[in-house]
Amino acid sequence: MAAGSAAARAGAVGPELLTIGQVLARLKPEFPDLAGSKLRFLEERELITPVRTASGYRKFSQADVDRLRVILGLQRDHYLPLKVIKEYLADLDAGRDPVLPGGGDAPKPSILGRERRYSRDETVRAAGTSPMLLADAVSASLLPAADTYGDDAVAVLRALVELQRSGIEPRHLRTFRATADREVGLIESALMPVSRRGDATSKAKAVELAREIAGHLEVVRSNLIRAAISRLDA
Repeated sequence: MAAGSAAARAGAVGPELLTIGQVLARLKPEFPDLAGSKLRFLEERELITPVRTASGYRKFSQADVDRLRVILGLQRDHYLPLKVIKEYLADLDAGRDPVLPGGGDAPKPSILGRERRYSRDETVRAAGTSPMLLADAVSASLLPAADTYGDDAVAVLRALVELQRSGIEPRHLRTFRATADREVGLIESALMPVSRRGDATSKAKAVELAREIAGHLEVVRSNLIRAAISRLDA
């Protein structure tokens, strides 16, 4: 996907070029929190390169919009930091077929598709489980109480199905919620110097830093679990 290359944008002329407002209008249904400051921040990080008019206004092609959809989807659905996303996109731009970072069996994001939403019954069927397991997951605060769910919820339920086969029930995982809340508290404390500035650019940077910190915490947590498991073989 050479979506960010000059060649990809060269074919976008005249009416095909979009303003920031038009880009937001297209993407906000999928990413309600998206703001112009986020687009400018992504440009600063060189993940997107919109063209500039003679008067300095940013203009986006459809290829830019598709690229943004991939970036935002990877952040939202896979919690990847921008550095990793940038490397992934560079491989795609070069014509390579990289593995989706951090997702062994995770599907690659479609530059055209939107995240599917499932009703409660559809969520249960997609996960190959029962309504009782969904109810137990909600009761254990592993999933929110909602009328519809996304692919992440299906993945959680599938994992819970496998855990049940080892005798691990959702109620045994209640501490996961408390642990996650404590980690969010750590992240919020670390972001305080940035978030207290209050301007839109700082808010965008705070969101990205939060994702990066969360990724680092995940590395530490995973390493601790692997180290503990390795001791079982000693």
